[in-house]
Amino acid sequence: MTKEHLSYLRKLKKEKFLVFTSQILIMIIFLFLWEFLSNHKIINPFIFSSPSKVLSTIKDLYLNYNLISHIMTTLKETFIAFILGITLSFIIAIILNEFKLLNKIIDPYLTMLNSLPKVALGPLIIIIAGANQNSIIFMALLINLIVGIINIYNGFNNIDPNLIILFKSLKASKLTTLLKLTIPASFKTIICSLKLNISMTLIGVIMGEFLVSTKGIGYLIIYGTQVFNLNIVMSGIVILIIISFILYKLVIFIEKKLLNN
Repeated sequence: MTKEHLSYLRKLKKEKFLVFTSQILIMIIFLFLWEFLSNHKIINPFIFSSPSKVLSTIKDLYLNYNLISHIMTTLKETFIAFILGITLSFIIAIILNEFKLLNKIIDPYLTMLNSLPKVALGPLIIIIAGANQNSIIFMALLINLIVGIINIYNGFNNIDPNLIILFKSLKASKLTTLLKLTIPASFKTIICSLKLNISMTLIGVIMGEFLVSTKGIGYLIIYGTQVFNLNIVMSGIVILIIISFILYKLVIFIEKKLLNN
């Protein structure tokens, strides 16, 4: 290993350490300011709560309100909707990539569906799927599916045309082209779609739980609003932030594993 390479690795380590410590420092400063402003009533403590109250409320939710069960319910709904969404997105994107005419026909409709506020369909979804967990998963699926299709298809569509011509000249089958060129060349786009879809799915699940739920983090937030306990609301938001961070890191972990393979 050359001196230049060692120097480069040291630089990378220093940069990672700087980024990590800066992130931790920003979080500590934010929490300190939040606590300070709330305690001195510079911000309304009833509305914005404080880190100490949030921590106490989370402890109370864990001891008295079966918090783990609520978290597991939200995670279950998120994973089901995410797996369904990314699978269907992938399959539909492949079909659209193979049949360009079909894509031209339905492209305006995909754009319109993507721009449509899905929460407006909430009452219709409840009527179709019932006032149960199916409606929540269906809502999340609606939100992540169109975004996933558009992103993955764009990744397929941006492959170097010369590579496609090369595969055709070698008389490669459509399946071989898909497995050896289309998917590998779009790997980064697919991973980006996973990162976006996991957050969109969580948003969809919480929206669904707002509409119809007796369990989950979204239910706790609505319950806190109904009883004017905004500490529960803020605690639910903090828990969602933590869940979102963990899910994002999970996708990053999968990305690194796939890259190493």
